[in-house]
Amino acid sequence: MNYNYKVKQKTLQFITHKDLFSPSSADDGTLAMLSTVSVNDNDKILDLGCSYGFVGIVLKTKNSKADIHLVDNDPIAIEYAKRNIEMNGLGLNVWHSDGFENIYDRDYTKILTNPPYHTDFSVAKGFIENGYNHLVVGGYMIMVVKRLLWYKNKLSSVFGGVKIEEVNDYYVLSSQKRSDMRPKKAKKNIKKKHLKRIKRTKRRKKNKLK
Repeated sequence: MNYNYKVKQKTLQFITHKDLFSPSSADDGTLAMLSTVSVNDNDKILDLGCSYGFVGIVLKTKNSKADIHLVDNDPIAIEYAKRNIEMNGLGLNVWHSDGFENIYDRDYTKILTNPPYHTDFSVAKGFIENGYNHLVVGGYMIMVVKRLLWYKNKLSSVFGGVKIEEVNDYYVLSSQKRSDMRPKKAKKNIKKKHLKRIKRTKRRKKNKLK
């Protein structure tokens, strides 16, 4: 399977496989995400779950000076991403990784991902929590999703906030890493009567031991 996609007057070619995500054309959610992302000369970007390399190849075509890395946990995806990178004459780093398992750099300015929709949230949870640790301060975690609430709450809890853009029935979520420390969870207020109860319990336990 193959198709073409035009970026900046350049026609990109993609060969795909039937077992990979959106093999016959670019996915609408992915296009929605890309429509919100700018690529700067000094960007170091991670395409997390790259499939056959569409996102990374488009970003590199938009700005050849950006450092783009592609990873996926599917060996077929890695094979086709490499073939597409070579066919389009681009220099990109691509390798196999199950989530962040084989990702050691912690200085990405942007991490982009289109997480799987038809699973539980365990994959997305790992992406978000580990993504925070692999970004520079000021870097962004960017996701495109169909279901808003869980992702909004999770990104807010890890990053301390989230920007939401609705594009063609998809939600593009962007959270910025503002410091090296994750937001602290609010401490629960313990009423005085509860503190007294705790102290009484501790006294009783001490008396029993005597």
